[in-house]
Amino acid sequence: MNYPQPYLLYLIYFHGSRDYFECHEVLEEYWKEVDPKNRASHWVGLIQIAVSLYHYRRNNLPGASRTLDKALKNINNNVSELEQLGLDGAKLQDLLGDLKERLASNKPYVSLNLPITDSSLLNQAQSLCSQKGFTWCSPSDLSNKQLIHRHSLRDRTPVILERKNALRKRKGD
Repeated sequence: MNYPQPYLLYLIYFHGSRDYFECHEVLEEYWKEVDPKNRASHWVGLIQIAVSLYHYRRNNLPGASRTLDKALKNINNNVSELEQLGLDGAKLQDLLGDLKERLASNKPYVSLNLPITDSSLLNQAQSLCSQKGFTWCSPSDLSNKQLIHRHSLRDRTPVILERKNALRKRKGD
């Protein structure tokens, strides 16, 4: 099967660099192109998984739990779409249920691997991961502050300018 490039990038960042922030970025941009405003989209569920893990790794357990609850609901409603993306929907539901228990028990973060069933997808993602210099399924580097706190360390100037321009347009300036 021919998978969308942003999905492949999501898998590489998810399993290679464990850059959940980047997972969110690449897949959100794609979702807005192919299924804009559909908050029930399976793409949103995958984004929510990455965001939940981002919060969990930063020890923001309430944020991780809230986002995981949304992801679970989405994943439960989109199992067939996820299976078309080469994932085992039932195993993913189980993994997310286990993650929910870890959060509820206040257990420390551990990296999660998505249950990829399509061997050609797995081979392609592993190869791309290697090309980017990442090790497939290596655990998160918890000492990498740039990775852990990426949202608060990035340059927000373009986002702020975009919001100001949108506000000006709404006001008719």
